[in-house]
Amino acid sequence: MPELPRKKVGIIACSGEELPEGTITRLAALKVLHQMSPEDTVTICLPLFLAGGEGDRNFARFYPTIALDGCEKQCAFRGTKKYSNRPAAAIVVTDLIAQSGLEQPHGCRKLDSAGMMVVELVAQEVASMVGELLKKGGGGIAWGKPRPIIPKWPGRAAIGDISSWETVRTWIFQLRPMHRVMQVY
Repeated sequence: MPELPRKKVGIIACSGEELPEGTITRLAALKVLHQMSPEDTVTICLPLFLAGGEGDRNFARFYPTIALDGCEKQCAFRGTKKYSNRPAAAIVVTDLIAQSGLEQPHGCRKLDSAGMMVVELVAQEVASMVGELLKKGGGGIAWGKPRPIIPKWPGRAAIGDISSWETVRTWIFQLRPMHRVMQVY
């Protein structure tokens, strides 16, 4: 029997270096990757992903990903959604800081103690999401198939009703991209 690839979750971290929150996402991703869930996670390089790295894009197309964004611009989430698939989960560090009431972190290259507390919080959240996505000890999600967003059928179109036929035509053209052949890892 052929050996199938192990089920893993991709982590796409912010590449921003002008805010402490970008550093927080990268440190949290590394903590999860090396200490908390090393067998269950991989990182996806955001700059390579955006530049056209087909390996990373294909992984994100077939496996669940978690987007870690430092700010409200959400570059990791938007890039993943645009070039592969909608991330299965996402964290925006600025929102997490506001919700948890933690002190604002300082330092872009070397974080202060408040920043390291946020790194720990983000890493715990990501590790929890990884466990949920993989459904440890349980069913899990469908693997090896893309997760397309299929538009709902518009319903019965009345003959002669131009607006209904336009809706049907739009629906058919939305399905067209799903007919391409995709490689499964």
